[in-house]
Amino acid sequence: MAFLYTDLAQGAARILPHSEERRRFQRVKVNLLGRYMLANRQEYPCQVVDMSPGGMALIGPVSAQIGERVIAYIDHVGRLEGVATRLFENGFAMTIAATLRKRDKLAAQLIWLANRHLLAQPEDRRHGRYVPKNPMTMLIMPNGVNIGCRLIDLSLSGAGVATQQRPPIGALVTLGKVQGRVVRHLDEGFAVEFVRLQHPDFLEESVTGG
Repeated sequence: MAFLYTDLAQGAARILPHSEERRRFQRVKVNLLGRYMLANRQEYPCQVVDMSPGGMALIGPVSAQIGERVIAYIDHVGRLEGVATRLFENGFAMTIAATLRKRDKLAAQLIWLANRHLLAQPEDRRHGRYVPKNPMTMLIMPNGVNIGCRLIDLSLSGAGVATQQRPPIGALVTLGKVQGRVVRHLDEGFAVEFVRLQHPDFLEESVTGG
């Protein structure tokens, strides 16, 4: 893969300035869910939108302060630590402090994910999507409120939901009996990626009750 990092500094792990980190590592677009903890020890859900062995950008409900220490736990990757270097709308970029060995491992993980088609692909491209015969179901919002909604489409790994409600990216919701995370907003609602891949024989029964 072309995004493998080059020109790594020798010696112990250190946190690179954002401009230096950008020069040393080429980032790739990703769609990985996780959570992060700020200096106040509060945890928040997040979505990583680009990543390299030296840093990443994530979307979350609460932004870090420039220079603030951040600990993140990212699906398929694990625990990452660094400091916030740049703020943008709905999120921030952070460095990844790691030894050369850990950066080698992280680069290998990114290649593995890319080869398994988990990078830069929405869930509806990884699994065939369709419109169920009964598209109406119930949705439990992050605040526990139950609302009726219509399924735009459905797959083993997620669904498109038509509703005027739009929970924040990374929020946990329950569609029928299936829990998932909000991964992107749509013109008429939002997309959900299920926490676990569903069995094809029970998909509609679990999501719509039909």
